[in-house]
Amino acid sequence: MPGPRFVQLDRLLDHAGGPAWLKNPQVAEAVVETLFTAERQCDLDELFAWVVMSDHVHVLLKPVKPPREVTRAIKSTSARLASRILNRQGFPFWLDESFDHLVRTPTEFEKVVHYIERNPAGLVREPEEWPWSSASARFRKSVATGRSETCPT
Repeated sequence: MPGPRFVQLDRLLDHAGGPAWLKNPQVAEAVVETLFTAERQCDLDELFAWVVMSDHVHVLLKPVKPPREVTRAIKSTSARLASRILNRQGFPFWLDESFDHLVRTPTEFEKVVHYIERNPAGLVREPEEWPWSSASARFRKSVATGRSETCPT
C-alpha cells in the first residue's frame, strides 16, 4: 500500500487548486496516448495502470530505461501536445518533480493498481466510468494485449 506520506501528499494535490488543464478531454487523451506511445516505442517494458486526474497523473509502469529518463520523455512529449492543444507554448506544463516508488511484492503491486484505478473517487460512481484510466472499459483491451511485438524481450 502506498505509504502514509505519499497518500497525504497525493490528497494535497487533489485539493491544491492548481491549473486543471487535464480536465480538457483533448489534453487528457494526449497524455494517455503519450503513455501508449512510450510503451510502443519500447521505453516501457509494461504499462500496468494509470489515471489522468484534473491536475496530475498516476502511472504504474516497468521502465526499460532509467525511470528519470522515461518520466522526462513522457512529460516532455505530453507537455508539447497539451500546450499545442491549449495554445500556450513557451510556458511550463508539468511541475519539475515526480514521486517514484519501487513496488516490491505482488501484494503491494495489487494495492498500487487498486489505488491508481480508484483514485478518481467522487468524480464518478465507478472507476470504470472514468474515461482516462486503465480501469476504463475502453482501455481494458489495450491493457490486456501487452506491449508491441516489435520490442525486444
